[in-house]
Amino acid sequence: MAVGNEWINGYLEAILDAGSKLRVQGVSLPPLEPAPALASEESSAAYNPTRYFVEEVVRSFDDQALHKTWTKVVAMRNSQERNNRLENLCWRIWNVARQKKQVERDYSQEVARRKQEQELGSLEAAEDLSELSEGEKETVPKPDGAAAHLSADEQQPQQRTRLARINSEVRLVSDDEDEQSKDRNLYIVLVSIHGLVRGENMELGRDSDTGGQVKYVVELARALAATAGVHRVDLLTRQISCPDVDWTYGEPVEMLERLSSGDDDGDESGGGGAYIVRLPCGPRDQYIPKEELWPHIPEFVDRALSHVTNVARALGEQLQPPPSDAPATALAAPVWPYVIHGHYADAAEVAANLASALNVPMVMTGHSLGRNKLEQLLKLGRMHGPEIQGTYKIARRIEAEETGLDTAEMVVTSTKQEIEEQWGLYDGFDLMVERKLRVRQRRGVSSLGRYMPRMAVIPPGMDFSFVDTQDTADGDGADLQMLIDPVKAKKALPPIWSEILRFFTNPHKPMILALSRPDPKKNITTLLKAYGESRKLRELANLTLILGNRDDIDDMAGGGGTVLTAVLKLIDRYDLYGQVAYPKHHKQTDVPHIYRLAAKTKVVQNLKSPHPVFPSTMPKI
Repeated sequence: MAVGNEWINGYLEAILDAGSKLRVQGVSLPPLEPAPALASEESSAAYNPTRYFVEEVVRSFDDQALHKTWTKVVAMRNSQERNNRLENLCWRIWNVARQKKQVERDYSQEVARRKQEQELGSLEAAEDLSELSEGEKETVPKPDGAAAHLSADEQQPQQRTRLARINSEVRLVSDDEDEQSKDRNLYIVLVSIHGLVRGENMELGRDSDTGGQVKYVVELARALAATAGVHRVDLLTRQISCPDVDWTYGEPVEMLERLSSGDDDGDESGGGGAYIVRLPCGPRDQYIPKEELWPHIPEFVDRALSHVTNVARALGEQLQPPPSDAPATALAAPVWPYVIHGHYADAAEVAANLASALNVPMVMTGHSLGRNKLEQLLKLGRMHGPEIQGTYKIARRIEAEETGLDTAEMVVTSTKQEIEEQWGLYDGFDLMVERKLRVRQRRGVSSLGRYMPRMAVIPPGMDFSFVDTQDTADGDGADLQMLIDPVKAKKALPPIWSEILRFFTNPHKPMILALSRPDPKKNITTLLKAYGESRKLRELANLTLILGNRDDIDDMAGGGGTVLTAVLKLIDRYDLYGQVAYPKHHKQTDVPHIYRLAAKTKVVQNLKSPHPVFPSTMPKI
């Protein structure tokens, strides 16, 4: 190391100056990450050449060579000949490297300790949940023995949630209960924010937000209002007053069902029956998609809380007035909601906040789940994570679903598959733990503060009120002839029949029916490709596509316009004119007639061909 080499001298001075600033105490170690490199407190700052050289020297020097250099320098007897700079440098490199190894060793021990604690905690939790014997104690005593002096409410285990847990028990009121239960005047609140919600002439399929969920919640409100013991049902949704949608979506209140007992006084604030209540939320003069509603959820919660409180007080005055001998200033006890039911992630967050504020039970229905959708989108590979987040706000949606899980008493699902393969993806639910906790609760055994909502499988039903069963005994041959020559028909044919049959060159063929909204996940284009690529299938059957309602494809929001444009292009590519029907409009009352038409034409099912085609199915609600 030539003394006259100024570059080397400057290099050594830089190392010595930087080495004096290295302080192990200033190193902050992030938890459970790879061992950090030795650095100063400014490790997150911009690139520093001195720090880089010091790190390279400390990481890559040879111990034996360094020891030989230091020994040789120290052995020099003449202090004038001794290279003090080189001696100091050797010592500093050795000392910094020693401290760095100590830091790495301490960090490894800390990681191992944390991992051991996590494994031990998981093992203890599993052992606690597996103790389901009849001899278990109902409560777990405190270590200091203070549990014996606590009241029953104080001995209740703490519930695990982000919001306040609801200490209540959900009971179902059915027609089989005694008369005393039937006389109960229950108030039930349903929440479904997005889409266009109204009681009649629903525009299902108008866009991706107005699908089966709208039909589901409206029919649920009607059915609940007709249940014995239920006095009032409110379906809370968003009020929309803009020229792009019908004026009815701007009406504050719409009655769905009158009180079955007939004693409704017509007062919307305290009257019985089922109502659609539209609350302002976000821009009133715009119909915005559900992905843009998240910033306005707090506003909806505030307005919903005010509405529910006013209705509860009005119902109290109507159903539970103070006794005659009570003071004039006495107030009636409010009739608080029996349950608040949130539909979809946005409404689940609203219901969670309402239920926590009012201390009443909450129920949620996902309809479709964010984690499952994210998993499917990533598998398709058409969109990357940031693009998915920007388009669907998927992280915000998952957060709302987790909040709903933490607060709900019960989650209503359509199938067991939804429980196991979709809800099982969430942090707030584990199937095996939920079953064990349910057993513990049934046996009166403490769950040690653990909580998970009950999963209830309730398949979506079908409204048969519009189904006509009088013509089920008619002959098939007569039916087909009636379709071709309506003049010979004994009664008027449904208008939707002529709307479909006008597309077909040969209406005698069996019909393949697909009925859904024009959404990419319904996979209509794949069905159309299978039909277009199979010559035998085209010769055997016609294809009917009932894809919502539309006036102009260019005016359709979301992916509906894209799907319908793809459908038209495929029809043209495979030259399917005269074989595929795609009417522009249909009503909900037309759906039974559409299925009746498919049945009369001998719907195709279980076809043995390269592209199997199965019977038409109802869209998933």
